[in-house]
Amino acid sequence: MANQLLMPKATAVWLVDNTAMSFDQIAFFCHLHPLEVRAIADGESAQGIKGMDPVMTGQLTREEIAKSEADPNYRPKLSEPKVRIPETKRKGPRYTPLSKRQDRPNAILWLVRNHPELKDAQISRLVGTTKSTIEQIRNRTHWNATNLQPMDPVTLGLCSQIDLDLEVQRASRGTQPQAPTGDTLLPASMTETRSVEREEADHDKELDASKVFAKLSSLKGNRDEHEE
Repeated sequence: MANQLLMPKATAVWLVDNTAMSFDQIAFFCHLHPLEVRAIADGESAQGIKGMDPVMTGQLTREEIAKSEADPNYRPKLSEPKVRIPETKRKGPRYTPLSKRQDRPNAILWLVRNHPELKDAQISRLVGTTKSTIEQIRNRTHWNATNLQPMDPVTLGLCSQIDLDLEVQRASRGTQPQAPTGDTLLPASMTETRSVEREEADHDKELDASKVFAKLSSLKGNRDEHEE
């Protein structure tokens, strides 16, 4: 939130009564018209308003007042706040400017297709829409369904990438990871085990072959003995 002057008329009353600043300087600092400041000085305006010291509230320094009093052309500057007040959390759907509302159905279609894990309430928070509109786009019953094109809401300026990532992260909590589909590489431990088993099997085959040859040789020797 931009730094703004608190109670400008009450501040103008105090500056008129307690400083030698010009009407133009007070009008510039308090965002008032110079004639309105003159009316305050003449007692024609702001009657009954108690002046508020901007120095006490930390919005104007004594140095700025001194510079303004020494130079009529100088324009006093509002002091930076020492304490940053966090912005209040937004409640309800996000407000969407009129110029971007026509792109909202395209953003909803993009979210429905690319992030099916998002709930309707999350989509509503991201792009500022209603659940009925989301349901119509899901079911292709929207009045302009044939002309809709999926478009990234971040690119359209309807939400920030941080907000989108946060909602996707929330929606993904507690969901089981999808099982891999298609051919996948086996872990190294399994491949090593299978290679060892294959080597042992090949070794056993070699042993079996030697036994077979030995047996054939013995059979041939017996046959030669019978022939003699």
